[in-house]
Amino acid sequence: MRQVTPKLAAMVIAGGIALATPLKAAEDVVIVYDASGSMWGQIDGTSKIEIAREVMADLVDGWDADTNLGLVAYGHRSQGDCADIETLVAPGPLDKTAFIDMVNAIRPVGKTPISASVQHAADLLSFRDNPATVVLISDGVETCNADPCALSAQLAKQGVNFTAHVVGFDLEDAAHASLSCIAENTGGVFVPAGNAAELHDALAQVQSAMDMKPVAPEPAPEEPALPEVQISGPETVTTGAAFDVSWSKSIHDRDYITIVPAGTKEGEHGAYIRVGDKAEGRLTAPADVGLYELRYIQNDGRHTLASAPIEVVKAEVAISGPETVTTGAAFDVSWSSSIHNRDYVTIVPAGTKEGEHGAYIRVGDKAEGRLTAPAETGLYELRYVLNEGRRTLASAPIEVVGAEV
Repeated sequence: MRQVTPKLAAMVIAGGIALATPLKAAEDVVIVYDASGSMWGQIDGTSKIEIAREVMADLVDGWDADTNLGLVAYGHRSQGDCADIETLVAPGPLDKTAFIDMVNAIRPVGKTPISASVQHAADLLSFRDNPATVVLISDGVETCNADPCALSAQLAKQGVNFTAHVVGFDLEDAAHASLSCIAENTGGVFVPAGNAAELHDALAQVQSAMDMKPVAPEPAPEEPALPEVQISGPETVTTGAAFDVSWSKSIHDRDYITIVPAGTKEGEHGAYIRVGDKAEGRLTAPADVGLYELRYIQNDGRHTLASAPIEVVKAEVAISGPETVTTGAAFDVSWSSSIHNRDYVTIVPAGTKEGEHGAYIRVGDKAEGRLTAPAETGLYELRYVLNEGRRTLASAPIEVVGAEV
């Protein structure tokens, strides 16, 4: 973790009380504010949202008026919506009164999309091109099926000088690791606070750390230089789609190219291809959306020689067919686009478990085909299924009725 500086202390007090002297940050700062429904919980008879408002008012009141400060909130507009993330104040010169009024108007109702909110704030700060600092204040862990630890590692790798500081507000002990890793991966600080006394203790620790000089780490032993290789691919790819990847040269024909979730442990792999004597090839994207890495890996020792970020996004596909069909009859079915030529269209009983199939056809490079209805009457579904991961991308209801013969 990064040594605490006066600027850093200014950020950390978002989880405690304000210092007496004005505070000024060296670069743009965005506060990510938790407005999930759990913020109505109480500490010593006072709701956490009220405590947070008072703390934010103290923080902003002590902040230098020339500081570029922004505000992003999540969970403040709708329940159960992981996309409920909004820029309430764009980074710019601080208007203290307007900023505090905006904080006081927030009403917690929703979920806790921590990863997407930190990504939103980083993009708002153009973190790939400029030094950027995000301060996350949260009383809970990620509830939107994402990995904040992997995301923060990816942001630290992609950013010019990206730092995230985290205030864990009234967290259970088991939840600390899922938030502290955000700070650890980006060189920030993590400050847990459970009540007023702990907030004061946390600030005392920060102020003590400000006076400590960093200890220079012992130089690491030199390792043999690895061959220089570059790898490239698209910035984004849809789930289950085949895509092109290239590399500058092949070190050994048994080396391989793989795609793995961002932050995956060294030596592990997902779908892969051997490099052979080529400099390009095709991979298939995973079935799950998220941040990933393309890696060139040495077969000898499983060392990663090069990597490049890639995001896997949801594929948009629609499927259609007749509303009813008679038992055993052939019928036409169509789909809006083919993601991968090994994907397939199938008919299964309504509610069938994900990944199972009945009669099916491969989509190839077409957008329509013919299936045969089952022999049993009942409610069924037409499904477009990714070959990668057997994930259903689209479905449509269809009823199989008895044939009159």
